Amino acid sequence: MEKKKTNVVAIVTMFFMFAMISFVTNMAAPFGNIWKIKDGMEWSGMLGNLMNFTAYLIMGIPAGKMLSRIGYKKTALTALAVGFFGMLIQMASSFMDVSYSALVVYLLGAFVCGFCVCMLNTVVNPMLNLLGGGGNRGNQLIQAGGTLNSLTGTATPLLAGAMIGTLTKDTALANVRPLLLIALGVFLLSFIIIYFVAIPEPNQNKSKSEGKDKYSAWSFRHLVLGVTAIFFYVGVEVGIPGELNFYLSDPTAKGAGLGEGAAVIGGAIAAVYWLLMFVGRLASTAISGKVSSKTQITVVSAVAIIFLLIAIFLPKSMTMSMPGYQGGSFTMVVVPVSALFIVLCGLCTSLMWGGIFNLAVEGLGKYTEQASGIFMMMVVGGGVMPFIQDWIARATGYMTSYWLVIAMLAFILYYAIAGCKNVNKDIPVE
Repeated sequence: MEKKKTNVVAIVTMFFMFAMISFVTNMAAPFGNIWKIKDGMEWSGMLGNLMNFTAYLIMGIPAGKMLSRIGYKKTALTALAVGFFGMLIQMASSFMDVSYSALVVYLLGAFVCGFCVCMLNTVVNPMLNLLGGGGNRGNQLIQAGGTLNSLTGTATPLLAGAMIGTLTKDTALANVRPLLLIALGVFLLSFIIIYFVAIPEPNQNKSKSEGKDKYSAWSFRHLVLGVTAIFFYVGVEVGIPGELNFYLSDPTAKGAGLGEGAAVIGGAIAAVYWLLMFVGRLASTAISGKVSSKTQITVVSAVAIIFLLIAIFLPKSMTMSMPGYQGGSFTMVVVPVSALFIVLCGLCTSLMWGGIFNLAVEGLGKYTEQASGIFMMMVVGGGVMPFIQDWIARATGYMTSYWLVIAMLAFILYYAIAGCKNVNKDIPVE
């Protein structure tokens, strides 16, 4: 009974940390609008996002080693302390005049926060998979935690868009300072909560001197393909709403041409994407105990490709009303129909993270912590691929950039169909 109670507390704690990850990460795209609109800085829209995710590339492997050496709880506490410091740096940039110097300080803060969310991700995913016993149940817990991740992901661009209001060349990071203050408070509160919560430590009884192993997580083909899939997936997850936000927020003919208040509308519609991710993860939580990760990813990646193909070929002149935020209140706003099919992809991407992680670590045993670190390193795809997508968008057009997303989804579809099979079952994992 005591163990069951401890597991429930640990699960709830992991859910809370999952929410933190999205709250921090999803600031980058709406904040990017502030820099992107400045003369000569149009290229900088995805830089905050790139810096945030580049930290994963550097911190992924060390975070996995931290997990093995100091445990889940200490790794989480370290992550929250680093995140608080990162937010302080971003806060400092909000007191500076809008300039390249302010941008550099902001990017440094985003980079430091990237270390934080990398470590949090390294803790949360294997712990939930472990508490669920792996398999479908492990995926079910990851998806349940993902619902809170999507909920905060919905709120962040919506709040940022509302604070920014009408995007002009005078808009500065000072406009979103209240959101940064909220973030600082959340980090502090999270640190206090996790400090007093008991978290299971699956490796605490393992010998520290087990000797060298001729195998590693890299020895498993399905893990190697899985981390490649996660590299592309995070690029898909971030790139879809990020570029949609830029498209709708661009008041010119190159963008959606929505005119005054476009930034608010863009943030609100992007928030719908994250809301649908919440809905999708909630649905997956209900079915993951019975429907395999393989089946779920196969279906949703194929459907997402179809949605994006429709969005690309629909003319911008074809419009419809969608729930949005305009004039200080929620209302129906007129946007291109393509926006609907892009945000519907949120239902599809919602299932991918947990499913890919679950398939990739299946059968890894003692190599799971190392695999988790590798996974976090490859999350850098969420910075690299959207940056490339934004470059394509500026060179050829916003909708054309979604061909890159389709290519990444095609690889994820391949992984779900064939790449996830464990062909290295002869490797001892105990």
